[in-house]
Amino acid sequence: MSGRETETETQRNVLGEALETCSTSPLTGFYRDGCCNTGAGDHGVHTVCAEMTAEFLAFSKYVGNDLSTPRPEFGFAGLKPGDRWCVCAARWYQAYDEGCPAPVFLRATNEATLAIVPLAALKECARDLS
Repeated sequence: MSGRETETETQRNVLGEALETCSTSPLTGFYRDGCCNTGAGDHGVHTVCAEMTAEFLAFSKYVGNDLSTPRPEFGFAGLKPGDRWCVCAARWYQAYDEGCPAPVFLRATNEATLAIVPLAALKECARDLS
């Protein structure tokens, strides 16, 4: 077992449960394992499982992180509305403050997010609360 597997196998979501998969198509996550796992090398804290909207993609591009333009040299097809993606917690929170947050999936959002984003903000935008 690699160090990364040890690091990610016990990660929890913001509800204190086992972290669920965010997306395998497109394949997301800092480690490209489909989950919003994080570790020492993830300086951007890519821990929020968000459903892309046109508004969020435009905001992200405006503030310097273009997620919609394909980058074939990196094997990145570009995101479109409806895709789920592990986004940086600080960027998601910035979009929230600006009034254009992407919907989130709490069961696939890493608990590490809570060091940056209040649970109440995530719950306001949750798609998976019953």
